[in-house]
Amino acid sequence: MLRRRILALVLVFCFCSFSCVYSQSSPQAPVSGEQRKTSEPYTGDLSIFDSEGRDERLQINRVIDILGIIPGKNVADIGAGSGWFTVRAARKTGEAGLVYAVDINPEAIHYIHDRAEKEHLRNVKTILSKTDDPLLPAGSVDSVLLLKTYHEVAEPIVLLRNLRAALRPGAKVGIIDRNGDGENHGVAKDVVIREATEAGYKLAEQYDFVKGDKMDYFLVLVPRE
Repeated sequence: MLRRRILALVLVFCFCSFSCVYSQSSPQAPVSGEQRKTSEPYTGDLSIFDSEGRDERLQINRVIDILGIIPGKNVADIGAGSGWFTVRAARKTGEAGLVYAVDINPEAIHYIHDRAEKEHLRNVKTILSKTDDPLLPAGSVDSVLLLKTYHEVAEPIVLLRNLRAALRPGAKVGIIDRNGDGENHGVAKDVVIREATEAGYKLAEQYDFVKGDKMDYFLVLVPRE
């Protein structure tokens, strides 16, 4: 009888010890909103973004129409790079409108500032932003575009949340990117939609006409009420 009791105690002790070790060493399930892989922000020659034929490949005039960019409207170009989209939006909005060229790279900001002066665009305002905050004024924009930039955003959910305060009623947020794994200069469309939903947006429209490389997509988001 004594031997049986001792054996039972030993078994209980071993089971508890194993359970404790297993619970400490077992991999944990991913936490919602956990940071995903991203690509390194581009810091090379900015003129690469002004490649010949890019307007036609991305059908940028159609993008502008879908985002409601018309004379008198205010636009934010987040991840503006060389200002390729900035100058096109600025010409469309005219002097009654305003285009914010937003980028985390000081070189890009200087480049766009000089470009706007050379092209006599007085309705362009540059903003050196943070990686998780575009630093746009509250209630300042009617349309936003992140053009081949979203895959470089390290904290996309935080960025989108911080963007909301800058949106005017009826504002649209466009994201053009390519399917990828986050670190190969692309991010899956479903990942973008999921992150946007977590940040308080809903998908209003989606298109695939910007597939210049057969992998691009164009999402239009609006804030959830």
